[in-house]
Amino acid sequence: MAAATVHLGAQTNTLTLGEARRLALERNWDLLAARSGMEAAAAQLLMAREFPNPNLSAASTKIGDRENSTPTGNGVWARSYDTVFAVNQLVEIGGKRRDRQEAARAGVLGAQAQFLDAKRLLDQGVIKAYAAALLAGESERVLHASAGYMRHEQEIAETRFHAGDVSEADLKQIQVAAEQYVLQETAAEAAAVQARTAMEVLLGVPQPAGRWQPADSLAEVVDGLAPETAAPTNGLRPDVLAAQTAVRAAEENLKLQKAERIPDPTFALQYEHNPPGGGPPVDTIGLGISFPLPIWNQNKGAIHAAQAAVDQARLALAKLRAQMAGDVVNATAASREAAGRLARYRDQISPQSAAARAAVAFKFEKGGATLVDLLEAERTDNDVRLATAQAQADTASTAADLAAARAAVTETEAAATK
Repeated sequence: MAAATVHLGAQTNTLTLGEARRLALERNWDLLAARSGMEAAAAQLLMAREFPNPNLSAASTKIGDRENSTPTGNGVWARSYDTVFAVNQLVEIGGKRRDRQEAARAGVLGAQAQFLDAKRLLDQGVIKAYAAALLAGESERVLHASAGYMRHEQEIAETRFHAGDVSEADLKQIQVAAEQYVLQETAAEAAAVQARTAMEVLLGVPQPAGRWQPADSLAEVVDGLAPETAAPTNGLRPDVLAAQTAVRAAEENLKLQKAERIPDPTFALQYEHNPPGGGPPVDTIGLGISFPLPIWNQNKGAIHAAQAAVDQARLALAKLRAQMAGDVVNATAASREAAGRLARYRDQISPQSAAARAAVAFKFEKGGATLVDLLEAERTDNDVRLATAQAQADTASTAADLAAARAAVTETEAAATK
């Protein structure tokens, strides 16, 4: 916002593009959800690092009444009960823990890349929404000015009508043209509110109402968003990096499912207490091992499913790589076209149109131009001013598209994302 003390939503609010981008990073709901995705992936990695808990069991057999006493006494521990305490520990073998952890690490990196991609798309959306709000406001101002011009010409036409220099039909044409500009201005005002409301949605405003004004002009936004001239030399676009890590995670999961064919042993440590029945106590310690026999289930279904997931992830990565290349080509072409169009409107067409309108208006006031000439000049200049504003907004929007298409991040940068 223009000042740190201004709260978005007040009637006097203004907002620069830089402040809009900052607020979006702080408040946008989709970005907050993407950040939660990173936390969930980190939790999955924590779970993959944890060892399975041991199982403790205790059992007593040969339980009878108080007559089950032994020479050592008649307490519960001294009676002739056969009491067994055992600790069982599952041990994963075949690299299962390693594969699970590698898949989880890839998931963490993928979640970080997805968060960066959400930031990329959000920044692109904020710039385009801000440009749309500026365009709607500029259209409103252009039409307001055009309506003002036509009201001025209407007053002149009324004076000339009373003097007999202009017919009633010509006067009504000017009146109709002036009313049309007023109606178009009202429609542009409604479009401006809609554009500002769309921006507030991106900024995470709970009750968007469009009650703010852009502090930057279209020209300032265009100057601040000069398109890049070279593609990045390293790194990947965040969505491509996320797809690449998805392939890695799928491959690690495939290794895990293949390793699941190897049975995991469970080791047991047992202590058995059996009081004497007339001789020395018979307490013993035992060791044991158990594992499932892979006779009926060899995890084939899970392996086939994991292989299919790998194939799908690889196809998605290939599609995204092609899409990224296409996005760069399309955004570059659109950016160049918009910048060239803006240069011609700003440097040539707009000044010529304004000069022509002023000349025809002056001649009309002096009686040297017809009503048709005046209306045509005003209509042309109005269209040129709107087209100039549209070219400015398109230049800003395509610059945002090009920056988003070329955005790149390395795995190291993604891994450092918090």
